[in-house]
Amino acid sequence: MTTELLGIALIFGITIALSIPLGRYMARVYAGERTLLDPVLGPLERLFLRISGIDTLREMTWKEHLKALLTINLVWFIWAMFVLTNQSWLPWNPDGNPDMTPDLAFNTAISFLVNCNLQHYSGETGVSYFTQIFCLNFLQFVSAGTGMAAALIVFKAIRDKQTTQLGNFYDFFLKSCTRVLLPLSLIVAVTLVFNGTPMNLEGKASYVSMQGDSVQVSQGPAAAMIAIKHIGTNGGGYFGVNSAHPLENPSYFTMIVELLAQTIIPLGMIFALGYYIRNRKFSYMVFGVMTVGFLALLAPAVWSEVQGNPAIAQLGISQLGGSMEGKEVRFGSVASAYWSIITTVISTGSVNAMHDSTMPLSGMAELLSMMTNAFYGGCGVGILNFYIFIILAVFISGLMVGRTPEFMGKKVEGREMKIAMIVALLHPLLIMAGTAIASYLAAGDVNMGWWYVNAEGQPNTATAWLNNPGFHGFSEMLYEYTSSSANNGSGFEGLGDNNPFWNITTGICLIFSRFLPIIGPIAIAGLLASKKYIPESAGTLRTDTGTFGIMVFAVIVILAALAFFPALALGPLAEYFSM
Repeated sequence: MTTELLGIALIFGITIALSIPLGRYMARVYAGERTLLDPVLGPLERLFLRISGIDTLREMTWKEHLKALLTINLVWFIWAMFVLTNQSWLPWNPDGNPDMTPDLAFNTAISFLVNCNLQHYSGETGVSYFTQIFCLNFLQFVSAGTGMAAALIVFKAIRDKQTTQLGNFYDFFLKSCTRVLLPLSLIVAVTLVFNGTPMNLEGKASYVSMQGDSVQVSQGPAAAMIAIKHIGTNGGGYFGVNSAHPLENPSYFTMIVELLAQTIIPLGMIFALGYYIRNRKFSYMVFGVMTVGFLALLAPAVWSEVQGNPAIAQLGISQLGGSMEGKEVRFGSVASAYWSIITTVISTGSVNAMHDSTMPLSGMAELLSMMTNAFYGGCGVGILNFYIFIILAVFISGLMVGRTPEFMGKKVEGREMKIAMIVALLHPLLIMAGTAIASYLAAGDVNMGWWYVNAEGQPNTATAWLNNPGFHGFSEMLYEYTSSSANNGSGFEGLGDNNPFWNITTGICLIFSRFLPIIGPIAIAGLLASKKYIPESAGTLRTDTGTFGIMVFAVIVILAALAFFPALALGPLAEYFSM
């Protein structure tokens, strides 16, 4: 067990060591400085811009940024809906996978568009190779690029003392895809291919298992999708069981690669912020707060999994390896617990073990990782979520000392606070409202009619979507809406979610939880950037200190505790105390 603990400590240390130079590189890319990849990717970018007619030298206001971002996302959504509902006759479908139903296509298109990748289908049977490559892989690149571009708008607003011109969205977006996501994805994909992950266009392969059964195993362009699903903090699994599948994650080494892949850009963006705005102390404060929060969530999860399951212990069964239900022997309980917190804190949503089988305290830590939604986070959007808490902390701190709240030399006034509070309250509203509706229907065993049908296509009652009754069943529903609102995509997979009710309700949740938390921070940053710069004085509240970091952490903890503790008490905590 000590070796396993040292293993995850080493993985985390390597991640930090790699993210610092990556952050410096990204800051240089976005600032327009020369990098080693310029001779290779520069001509490709210029060709793309020439064909598209985009002038990246024309700077945009924050409103123009949002108009470009939302318009291009609408185009991608239409493309995804077309492919998903017509894949049966499109090329590269050797296994004959059928079209998606409209409600499942809506959920899948929205989910991959918003960087959530909540999958209500199984990868092997749900989509064709054409869909994997030209729809889902494509969306995993552009959704990550969108989040990174949105973060850069905020970076530029913080850096420039007074301006209404905040760079060019298409410039930030294109550089995110070509200079960051593409090179890193290529490295990860090649590594996976050389370690046994398939990358071809062939149909299912047959083999005879050890017990003599003839088994059909899916192949296809898996390595490319697995690479970008982690580099872009997307999480969409090529196979139904995601990175618990032996072809998606063959060994402990590939697990390390995939863990590094999903953490390196979120951490790199933190350091890129410091380099870009020329205030590295501020990025250290952000990194410190996020890391303390991450470790506070990781510790109970690892401890809980190492202790094993008390119900199994009562049977006299040894659990020297910890709680191994739903986990892969090649990874073990400690590494699985580490992955479960990394993937929920970062909002990747990929899994190397079944979260539905983790111990109650681990499940609570996974839920809290997504409920706080502020420690590291996804590509770009993690910084945006944290930015809202910074604005709230600045405002509260200003009230405490009797001064007008200021952030980076700009007064934080009523408009900014109203936007920040709308964004901060939206997250718990979506989670609590969705869970309340689902719980009411399940508790009343309501006949759902068209909204919920069984495998034979017949209407069914709401309790049929729960694989587990009682506290854990409540946690399953709570987890689904939490995962949707946090743009995570993982799930307590005991829930029967491929039906119109869950496809449509979580799809709506996905739309609001993605775009309002992007619109809000960009609007706040744009409003602050246009204000008169106030030089720092003796009474200025410095936001790059440990004291302010403690204030931000306290705001995050208090808001999360007040909003979510009652729900956690009904789910994982009640399950823990009932064991």
